[in-house]
Amino acid sequence: MSVSDLWDRLKSGEPFFIAEAGVNHLGSLELGERLIKEAKKAGAHAIKFQSYKASTLCTKDAPRFWDWEGEIEKDGSQHDSYSHLDSFGAAEHAELKRLCDSYGIEFMSTPFDFEAVDYLDDLGIRAFKVASCDVTNHPLLERIASTGKIVMLSTGASNIEEVAAAVQVLQRGTSMVVVMHCNLKYPTADDEINLRMINHLAREFPDCVMGLSDHTMNMWTPAIAHAMGASVIERHFTVDKTLGTSADHWLSADPTDVSNILQNINFIDRMLGTFQKEPTASEIRARKYARRSVVAARKINKGEIFDLDNLACKRPGTGISPSKISEIVGCSATKDLPADHIIMTDDFKGNSE
Repeated sequence: MSVSDLWDRLKSGEPFFIAEAGVNHLGSLELGERLIKEAKKAGAHAIKFQSYKASTLCTKDAPRFWDWEGEIEKDGSQHDSYSHLDSFGAAEHAELKRLCDSYGIEFMSTPFDFEAVDYLDDLGIRAFKVASCDVTNHPLLERIASTGKIVMLSTGASNIEEVAAAVQVLQRGTSMVVVMHCNLKYPTADDEINLRMINHLAREFPDCVMGLSDHTMNMWTPAIAHAMGASVIERHFTVDKTLGTSADHWLSADPTDVSNILQNINFIDRMLGTFQKEPTASEIRARKYARRSVVAARKINKGEIFDLDNLACKRPGTGISPSKISEIVGCSATKDLPADHIIMTDDFKGNSE
């Protein structure tokens, strides 16, 4: 599948589910393969990792913006947390990409620095993800957009002006942008996800595909978001919620959760159906027999002039539609017609008077 093919797939409106593995591989390619295998088995269309080094991501004393009791350094910084999980580089991501190809699932990653952008691009990645924290990181956005690939932009903790500026930067390098509603709170409470914001984003960025990067923990948020126009859905993913080291495991969806989420999304997608308003195949019989036709309200003699007194509109709809009754009024009957006779085109002719 080419980049343009994937973009066409995303634009189609069909749900595209990303299992966000992040660094839940914990620096183990064996666990990375298990994540890939289980994501594919659960029905995910893509699995996404994160590509960073703690030294280029944050200062050594940057405060944590999350609360998790499992931290190795209880009172440590972001750098302390991320440094335990940043061992993967270009070679390890190349292996993750190879494994994704072998299992038949789309490989994705979120780069957090220029080096990661470059080696992911060299691997032939088709879609980049931008984390919410980098909405205002225009230098990184420019580097990612310069690849000409698909870019999925998370918008957590952002206002509409910041998102607009980021989209403008991205669209200077690529026309393939997915704007993903997000709440940057782990986990996000159900009453804080504000899915109506998807409508706001869709109005402001009509040339972009809509998505959701979901940090809630219920099974219905993604499906509801899809009903509101988000075709790309991302949810944190793990194979074991009890694993330590990373704070993501306990709040992530496991394979059973992903299967349930996708079942709900696909249920909603079936209900959404097609955009063009037209009768469905199952409505053809009803269209024919539940609608009405113009009929004789009583016995009508040959030569009698049709009017609204001697005509009625009754089921079935196998004759002339009531919407065209004006074409019959004023014409004369070509033959004797019994009551309830369904008027046909050879039953009348134009009034010579």
